Amino acid sequence: MKQIKEIIQPFLKKKIPDIQPGDSIKVYQKFKEVVKKGEIKEKTQVFEGIVIAKKHGSEIGATITVRKIIGGVGVERIFPLHLPSIEKIEVLRRSKVRRAKLYFLRTAKGKRARLKRKEFVEAIAEEKPKEEAKTKEKAEVSEKTEEVKKGTEEKIVTEEKTEKKELEIKSEEK
Repeated sequence: MKQIKEIIQPFLKKKIPDIQPGDSIKVYQKFKEVVKKGEIKEKTQVFEGIVIAKKHGSEIGATITVRKIIGGVGVERIFPLHLPSIEKIEVLRRSKVRRAKLYFLRTAKGKRARLKRKEFVEAIAEEKPKEEAKTKEKAEVSEKTEEVKKGTEEKIVTEEKTEKKELEIKSEEK
């Protein structure tokens, strides 16, 4: 199993945004076009639509299905996430959905085909490696625990000081 991971590792993309079904995204894909006399020109094609399915997590075979309507006809494209020709994936907005697969949008018309918008923060969709995010979370948690420990230690010290002062005052009164 480790050997397979080592072989696959160079082909995995490092920065993939957090994509979920219901997201409106833009996929920038580059392709080569033959112009006059065998000249090869590289162009970027943008496909904007709604993610209706995400399959196979973040492994090498992970795919997303993106749907948009062009001239009254629904068009779906399946993009492998780790495809080398994909330059970037941009998350435009999030929608509130209760399903992992939104295949019902294929037959939905009118108001039923609309999705409720969800409050969206750009920081969520930024392209971050998941490992970095986990280490940052762990660091934040450890910092918070240290702050709590310091706060409790300070409280204990101040409580001890007040107790000593109270004892001194009582002993002086006697």
